[in-house]
Amino acid sequence: MAIGLIIIGDEILSGKRTDKHFSKMLELLTARGLQLDWTEIIGDDPKRITATLQRTFASGDIVFCCGGIGATPDDHTRQCAASALGVDLVLHPEAKKLIQRRITETAQAAGLNVDLTTPDHQHRLKMGEFPAGADIIPNAYNLIPGFSHSGHYFVPGFPVMAEPMMTWVLDTCYTHLFHQHQREEKSVLVFEIAESLLTPMMEQLETDFPLIKVFSLPSVGNHQIRRHIELGVKGVPEQVDAAFVLLQTELDRINAEYVAV
Repeated sequence: MAIGLIIIGDEILSGKRTDKHFSKMLELLTARGLQLDWTEIIGDDPKRITATLQRTFASGDIVFCCGGIGATPDDHTRQCAASALGVDLVLHPEAKKLIQRRITETAQAAGLNVDLTTPDHQHRLKMGEFPAGADIIPNAYNLIPGFSHSGHYFVPGFPVMAEPMMTWVLDTCYTHLFHQHQREEKSVLVFEIAESLLTPMMEQLETDFPLIKVFSLPSVGNHQIRRHIELGVKGVPEQVDAAFVLLQTELDRINAEYVAV
């Protein structure tokens, strides 16, 4: 079962905001012995969002989707999720209670009386309209919930809210997946050598050790370090250890200069 991340928002693609969801998702998954298999960043385009969700709902993947679940004209995720699922968008009763509670508590903190029937407060209830059959994801920051449906988890575009909500999902729904597979990674920095000279060895290692992946990360270097390639193996610890020994043996055979990372 793969784990994916969708980040929605024109502000990310335009550079007005720097995405923080990707790095946080990696941190949360790594701490639990899980890994991110794919990620996509898309703008506030309803057709594209709907098409993306149709594809990911059909995949069977666990998917976290950040952004676009508010009630302003540029928020389309709730509606697109319903379209992708072929269901109606309905006001979730628990979400309604939480939103009204938030409105009331905010007013009381400001010393104001609140009328929940006014047009602006009624409009805020749209944030609780989710695809039929959805469950809510609690939001400890301001009570306004996200929602889940068919292995997809929809949270706000604000990292301060999204992080604890994604944490709640992982620790509530997927503890049975935590630390199921041990992984290890070992690498060296190889200096002043062409990547093409290392490719045959890399291919042979993946053939001989099917439970590892070989990676090669070239760098042009800078004033602190010469041109180099970070060359390594990752995967099941037993095969990583054996493959790494052979990798170093081959580097020694071709008189390559390298240091362990």
